[in-house]
Amino acid sequence: MNEQDSAAGSHWSGSGSRRFRTRKAGHEIERQLAELFQRPTSKLKVQWRELYKAVSPPRLSRDLLIRGIGYRMQEQAAGGPDLALQRRLTARSRQAADGKELNSAVDRSLQPGTRLVREWHGKTHTVMVLDDGLEYQGQRYRSLSQIAKAITGGHWSGPRFFGLKDG
Repeated sequence: MNEQDSAAGSHWSGSGSRRFRTRKAGHEIERQLAELFQRPTSKLKVQWRELYKAVSPPRLSRDLLIRGIGYRMQEQAAGGPDLALQRRLTARSRQAADGKELNSAVDRSLQPGTRLVREWHGKTHTVMVLDDGLEYQGQRYRSLSQIAKAITGGHWSGPRFFGLKDG
């Protein structure tokens, strides 16, 4: 929620079936988060068990315990991750359980406004994703491979060069 929303007392909603959250509910979450620091570790472990339906990891520091509880509280208040992300995570966990190798490739659809940064031979190179292509050093390009070639002088897979694909 931004300052204008807060000042106006408005509410916001996430996508799909996410619940509406009022300014009052936001203040309640903030209050609950602040209270975590006052709780004894034993009570934090009980709260962890309630929120995660599992015992907290035995060597988890108090700080990480508080952060994990705070994260889960905010996640529940905001409605949690969207359905598409839940499906991707479920699919990847099944692949891992079946012993399949997981690639670490990033989502291939780059959104306009995304910046790709790559260091090459001691120099940092930044590419901006636009609605209609890519921009590097003030010039427009159609592909990351063209930019990788401009940087290195040789043929590269652009997504691989910028770390979007496994080597």
